Amino acid sequence: MKQAKWFFHPIFVFVLSTVALVCSFFLYIYWYVGISAGLKALAIRHQLDPGQFFEARPWVVIMVLSLLVGVILAGILIIFIYHLKTLQLYRMQQTFISNFTHELKTPVTSLKLYLETFTRHELPRDEQLKYIGFMLQDAERLSNNINSILNLARIESKVYEGVFTRVDLVELVKRFLAGNRHLFRECDIRIENPSGKEIYQPVIVSLVEMLLMNILTNAKKYNNSNRPSVDITFEENEQTMLIRFRDNGIGIENSERKKVFKKFYQGRSKVDHAIPGGSGLGLYLAQHIARLHQGKIVAESEGSGKGSVFTLTLPRGRERNINEGASPEAHTHH
Repeated sequence: MKQAKWFFHPIFVFVLSTVALVCSFFLYIYWYVGISAGLKALAIRHQLDPGQFFEARPWVVIMVLSLLVGVILAGILIIFIYHLKTLQLYRMQQTFISNFTHELKTPVTSLKLYLETFTRHELPRDEQLKYIGFMLQDAERLSNNINSILNLARIESKVYEGVFTRVDLVELVKRFLAGNRHLFRECDIRIENPSGKEIYQPVIVSLVEMLLMNILTNAKKYNNSNRPSVDITFEENEQTMLIRFRDNGIGIENSERKKVFKKFYQGRSKVDHAIPGGSGLGLYLAQHIARLHQGKIVAESEGSGKGSVFTLTLPRGRERNINEGASPEAHTHH
């Protein structure tokens, strides 16, 4: 029974259906032309006018049939592509569920172990503080994972309420780094503003902070160097504003540059064949937030082990409410 599974494979069914439809089309034309020729010969033999029986020319019938078959083939192709995309999304979702379950179980198991240690042993104060620090890290890891799922649901369902506020982006990034210093204490993060001027841009502050968190966390996670580093550079002109995040991480292969922004996708590299952990939602959320601001994020890299550059491009614009003034393009998925 297992050997017969190939017979029900979508690609085999699609090819078989297409071949059957095309063969039927040509067989019908062959039959139609043969019957028409036979009837015409019969009419001439009995001295009848063939035009009385064949008002429609054969090429008109063939053209109409060709259009209909083309429409049917296009429909089959669309259904086939949709099925493949649905299957791919299902597999990615299954991978996500597996990884995310591991992401939830690991800190919970760790927290349980530390709590059991507290209940069974009398520990010195310095040991207690060390374990409490570990527990806080696990709790923060749990909180971040849960927030990622909640924020994803809110943004995708377009119920995320936020008002665009005109802020200095350089100052916003500085405040974000100061408020989250404990998360990136092992990283060297530098801010470069060549113009030296304040760069004002209408944004939803909470979403931009979420975007910064995801990009910087990604740069820290996908990094094999002794000390991760990220250079944040601001550039602007009359039409657009750019923020470049250049890291010294594991880099991105050319084949993965667009894939890293897909939902549930987790990066791979020749340096580290599989990066453990993660939900595969960080860069997807970041791209989605950029699109809500009518912008985009582009990933660049010279290859494996040579770091990455993520460039956020935002258009110059005016303040607006996300639920009132955002254009339809702002809500498209990448």
